[in-house]
Amino acid sequence: MATEEFKINGEELVAKVKELVHQGNIRRLSIRNEAGETVIEIPLTFGAIGILLVPSLAAIGAVAALLTKCTIVVEKKDTP
Repeated sequence: MATEEFKINGEELVAKVKELVHQGNIRRLSIRNEAGETVIEIPLTFGAIGILLVPSLAAIGAVAALLTKCTIVVEKKDTP
């Protein structure tokens, strides 16, 4: 499984998550604070993205209000 990390400001968090989910291929999103501690972790599956994304975005928005800088860690499915 491949992983990517994006360091962003808290105010850009929701927009970046929407962008990443729209790209597809994502199995799990983790958001870490400046100290590297995981604040929220969201498992995503293709069939459940529409159902899970709305409540998750509300939670991500709440986290974004508390963080000034954060890191998004994205686990992607391996492509053959």
